[in-house]
Amino acid sequence: MAVRQSRTRTGRPARVAAVLAAAAFLAACPGVAVGDPVPPAPAPPAPAPAVPAPAPAAAPAFGAYLDYGPRGVARMAELSQWLGDAELRVGHTYLPGDRWSNIEGAPGFLDVWADWRTRKTDRMLVLNVPMMERNEEGVDDDEVRELLRRGAAGHFDHHFRALAERLVELDVPDTVLVLGWEMNGTTYTHRCGPDPEAWKTYWNRIVTAMRSVPGQKFRFDFTPSRGRDAVPWTQCYPGDDTVDIIGMDSYDQPRGMAFDEQVKEPFGLQAHVDFAKAHGKPLSYPEWGLFRNGDNAEYMRRMLAWMDEHRPVYNTLTDYCPHGVWQCDDNPRSTAVYRSVLFGRTDEPAPTAPEPTVPATPTAPPVPAVPPTEPRPQAGCSPLELGDWVEHWLGGKLCMRLDWYSRSR
Repeated sequence: MAVRQSRTRTGRPARVAAVLAAAAFLAACPGVAVGDPVPPAPAPPAPAPAVPAPAPAAAPAFGAYLDYGPRGVARMAELSQWLGDAELRVGHTYLPGDRWSNIEGAPGFLDVWADWRTRKTDRMLVLNVPMMERNEEGVDDDEVRELLRRGAAGHFDHHFRALAERLVELDVPDTVLVLGWEMNGTTYTHRCGPDPEAWKTYWNRIVTAMRSVPGQKFRFDFTPSRGRDAVPWTQCYPGDDTVDIIGMDSYDQPRGMAFDEQVKEPFGLQAHVDFAKAHGKPLSYPEWGLFRNGDNAEYMRRMLAWMDEHRPVYNTLTDYCPHGVWQCDDNPRSTAVYRSVLFGRTDEPAPTAPEPTVPATPTAPPVPAVPPTEPRPQAGCSPLELGDWVEHWLGGKLCMRLDWYSRSR
């Protein structure tokens, strides 16, 4: 199959120096058995305990990639408003892959994202992490192979420990890390194709290094691009011990491919769902959107329905031209679909009608004991039988004390 064409990277971390400078400024009941004798007076059976209905599942968390600097954070509130105050629970950004110091999370870049994340406990920060510096500089296969082998030998572990320490320091230790994304393609220096075995060993070293940092709670997201691309992405899978989520970047490409084909193609959407299920991992869609087929409302409708059906941990639309809908005026029909489906959506479960309460059958208040009309004889006293007439005039029985003999002592 033809290798996928690379997407345009407008708005992504290609112009790193200028963006980082700006960012640094802006970010300062049982039954009776058959044949059993029937009791003469059976008591009514006790009612079975009420089984609570299962709570309705929350809608999948979603967001959009709007910019990888402070503007991306600022635009989330605007996009939410455009969507009828829909809850954008996912913030998504990328570490620049130009040099190691930025992959380590240089001060002034992640601060604003960490601040957004910590403002609400149910938010999710998704961070794409390059596995190599010079990640978009067209490094040839021979050099990539050598770099992967150096990584597999542990030469770059310290950079990723530094990143982990930085994220813990910023109080975002539960960040989802999309490590070495689209490794099955040709775009990035961190691609898998030149040496899949070294790539997998390198991934495992990175995860081990980052998990060694006290306080971390990271989730690592293995995310190829949809389809075979340069190599089958299954050849790059590093193993269940170091993967928490299995993602897929899925754009509307190549030209002329219908959505049903995107589902059924080798290493496509259905293969992704099946692979994740076989490995006991949840799904994600860190990047998705329009592309080679232009303003394709059918793709937009089907992709949104696909995610509602398969319920990924999160999804984030890539929202710049040609992929997007809010920041791109080129896709009005797809924009209308996206907005109509997500307008006013939150991650709260739909309210359920409370079960009617059955009033308890009222019971008669307890009847107090009737006190005896005849006075009880005093202790140590024996009543004398004098007849009813005498007792009537005396007002009761006479009593002879049995301890009279002791009173004189």
